[in-house]
Amino acid sequence: MTHDLAVPPGSGSATVDAPPVDPLLAAPVTPAGPTVRAAALSGSTAGPAALEPLVRTVLDALAAGAARRRGPLPAGAPEEGAAEVVAALAAAHGDGALGLLTEALAHGSADPADPRCAAHLHCPPLAVAVAADLAVSALNPSQDSWDQAPAATALETQLLQELAALVGYDPTTAAGVLTSGGTESNLMGLMLARDRVMGRATDRQIELTGVTGSTLRPRIFASAAAHFSVARSAALLGLGEDAVVAVPVDHELRMRPEALAAALRESTARGEVPLAVVATAGTTDTGAVDPLHTCADLAAEHGAWLHVDAAYGGGALLSDALAPLLDGIHRADSVSLDWHKLGWQPVAAGVFLAREAHTYASLARRAVYLNPQDDEEAGYPSLLGLSLRTTRRADAFGIAVTLRTLGRSGLGALVDTCHALARHGAAAVRAEPRLELHADPVLTAFLFRYLPEDPDPVHADRVNAALRRRLLREGRAVVGRTELPGEGPGRVRLKLTLLNPHTTPEDLEHLLRTVVAAGRTEEEDR
Repeated sequence: MTHDLAVPPGSGSATVDAPPVDPLLAAPVTPAGPTVRAAALSGSTAGPAALEPLVRTVLDALAAGAARRRGPLPAGAPEEGAAEVVAALAAAHGDGALGLLTEALAHGSADPADPRCAAHLHCPPLAVAVAADLAVSALNPSQDSWDQAPAATALETQLLQELAALVGYDPTTAAGVLTSGGTESNLMGLMLARDRVMGRATDRQIELTGVTGSTLRPRIFASAAAHFSVARSAALLGLGEDAVVAVPVDHELRMRPEALAAALRESTARGEVPLAVVATAGTTDTGAVDPLHTCADLAAEHGAWLHVDAAYGGGALLSDALAPLLDGIHRADSVSLDWHKLGWQPVAAGVFLAREAHTYASLARRAVYLNPQDDEEAGYPSLLGLSLRTTRRADAFGIAVTLRTLGRSGLGALVDTCHALARHGAAAVRAEPRLELHADPVLTAFLFRYLPEDPDPVHADRVNAALRRRLLREGRAVVGRTELPGEGPGRVRLKLTLLNPHTTPEDLEHLLRTVVAAGRTEEEDR
């Protein structure tokens, strides 16, 4: 088969045998390679000058895309948005590609800075944090060796000491690392739990020998509302998802203390090994915080590791008013925090902390081309043995800049504003006869549902699910959807997760009226 290949003007045409050309690779180039502008680098003294016009192009395209979107997300079915992206990719070539594709991305994005975009733990990042992220991207330090990131290595080390102190750990004995988010942090916590507890029970180095051949039946205890990554981690660690015991929750989706105590007793009586208790500080749906002191007491009683998943709720530590919700978190063996939730950072900005650095031993690794022992002995530190990843961005920088810019009190004020907004929203739901509140907000999220004229639970579930999709299709709102634990119909709930401190009570009331109107329209169409 023959294919016409693009050639520079004035060079004639060429027809040769060749495989089909991927449109993504078909940007025109000169015989010597890409244009000087396209090949400019972002570092060194020439980097800022090369970046300046490109950044202006991006900013203009972001504004243009948002203006075309005119709302929290573009109207239309998913296939319509996908077709626009494909068309933009086909049209984007040369120096114009950056602006065209950025505008397409902005137009086709769900914008968490829009008050009507309130479905997920998807924060609108602070402008100062995004600016800091640009510096990281331009310099491109990699945290896997000191000689790739001298300043960033020192900065992450210092920041983690400060965050350890915020949690209540002794920063001189704690250890930690920046992660991609709660999923990775939860995996790390359960990996250390596996190696520590099973290692103690078998007198083996589990990270070397693995779990095969062991007659132990390890169990992980987490609430029925715990994040799905707990079960996924158990699978990845060779324990199997069946190793996770789902502990019943109360109406607010908070782990029931007596149920955890009973589950641990029954497991021990069966000869199983309680490996870990995972307490959630801020469930995804309701922001519920498990009883941390009780979890710590029971974990210690049964020789289990206590991991606290505070990916969402960790933001409460920034607020004087809400910090007491996390009383007892300092007793955890390990903690997950996400600063790309109630910390207003661009993703990813997860944090994993271990209370005692010596429990981190099974993660230690040495690669002679990255952290040779003689370099470390000579004073060149390495963060390689603290992470599951090798190449890793300097995501600590944005957090550090934000903390130094706003301080804990400034960030805490943002947390308090979002909490107050959630409470206002819950009151507005109570005042609307066609809406039903599930429970008062603990942090910044709450569940509710639209009440159709026909109270049949199957019908109610269908209407609530459909009205949410209607709002998405019309580009009017991004509202969350979840299901309460249990079986049978009647469990579908809508969710608002309020992470935009610039949203006003009036914005929120308008959003709830929009939900009611969509529900009524959905009923009329059925």
